[in-house]
Amino acid sequence: MHDDWKPRTRMVHTGSRRSRYGEVSESIFLTQGFVYDTAEDAAQRFESLGEDEFIYARYGNPTVRMFEDRIASLEGTEDAFATASGMAAVTGALASMLRAGDHVVSARALFGSCLYILEDVLARYGVEVTFVDGTDLDQWRAALRPDTRAVFLESISNPTLEIADLRAVADLAHGVGATVIVDNVFVTPVFSRAVELGADLVVYSATKHIDGQGRALGGVILGSRDHIRKVVEPYMKHTGGAMSPFTAWIMLKGMETLDLRVRAQAEGARALADALSDDPRVRVIFPGLPDHPQHALVGDQMAGPGTVLALDIAGGQEAAFRFLNALEIVLISNNLGDAKSIVTHPATTTHQRLSPERKDQLGIAPGLVRLSVGLEDPADLLADLRRGLDAI
Repeated sequence: MHDDWKPRTRMVHTGSRRSRYGEVSESIFLTQGFVYDTAEDAAQRFESLGEDEFIYARYGNPTVRMFEDRIASLEGTEDAFATASGMAAVTGALASMLRAGDHVVSARALFGSCLYILEDVLARYGVEVTFVDGTDLDQWRAALRPDTRAVFLESISNPTLEIADLRAVADLAHGVGATVIVDNVFVTPVFSRAVELGADLVVYSATKHIDGQGRALGGVILGSRDHIRKVVEPYMKHTGGAMSPFTAWIMLKGMETLDLRVRAQAEGARALADALSDDPRVRVIFPGLPDHPQHALVGDQMAGPGTVLALDIAGGQEAAFRFLNALEIVLISNNLGDAKSIVTHPATTTHQRLSPERKDQLGIAPGLVRLSVGLEDPADLLADLRRGLDAI
């Protein structure tokens, strides 16, 4: 790794492995297996892998390794393991290190699938999970125990955009020897300071900003080389959640423009938040606005406020549906971090399985919509959003 390279340079060049043909664009090694010169070579490789040696695509692949090296260099970690999806990364980061009888403390404001893993899957295997208000340090302090193995939180929560004090939570967690796992999707690798603030493992859905163009599912777990190769890799390679070489190539291509795309999207998000902040028909939630409850943490914890807004539409679900159905540019979907602007109604989609009481507790109101800002002209997006508001 070139420590003197700036992030944008790393996003284009780090991890490149050229074949004897000297190609400019990274090669896609579409192979599931690898050939050994002798039986002795095979035995040696299974005993101990050397630099740039591979056994099976479920364990590792040259194209996948390029992506892992590149994203680790950007995030500031020693290593990474690329996974088949963002949820494979979340599940792998947790399950690879936990066993029956362990205790986890988690922020309760999470993506619906993350809640399912913590509440249903881990509990099934005897892991105890305590949920807290991620913004309340006293609740973190009270929940942590000597047997707490891990804490889990989203750096910006989905979909209500709450921000926990990551530095303070990490200090508390490390005080009892717990591993800090941060889902960093909403902050993005471009704005991330998670490792600097104390995160031990960082997970991304690479489906979002890293691909950012709606093409492929992917995820990644980042951390120390010891943890990635001795804890995460054995679990992932035997359970089959590895990223495919073709997907890794897509992610490498996405990283070349990641910085440019995310910064443009964040500028658009800020412009829309500013323009809509005094509209009485909608309450705008955006970390970049001074009235955000954790606005003071934004400058300390991240290099930008992200690309996502939450809009609480006056009039509840009926008004929110009218708003969504009147939009012409912004697409109704459940992804985010895309080049195309996307709007989601969490209460009936990503978080629909939660009880009304749980939605209430998490702030997922009937009128709440999540807006992921894309690369369209902000003026066109603003006109489209106002068209939607006029329809309510």
